[in-house]
Amino acid sequence: MEETTIYVNVAQNKEAIQKLQQTLLELHGIERALVDIEDGEVKITYNHEKLSHENILSTISRNGFDILP
Repeated sequence: MEETTIYVNVAQNKEAIQKLQQTLLELHGIERALVDIEDGEVKITYNHEKLSHENILSTISRNGFDILP
């Protein structure tokens, strides 16, 4: 398992952020996904053999969140 932390623009409503968390958890290979609504921190534990970091980033982007540097 690998862990990664991604920061996203959280200028959206709470429901959208909960949807993002649920969407990430539905991805094959995601073990855990926690979204901090306060600062946009997304902590993800995933199996890198089943899912790439790039796929996680594209899923976040497709759900309307801007990934912060």
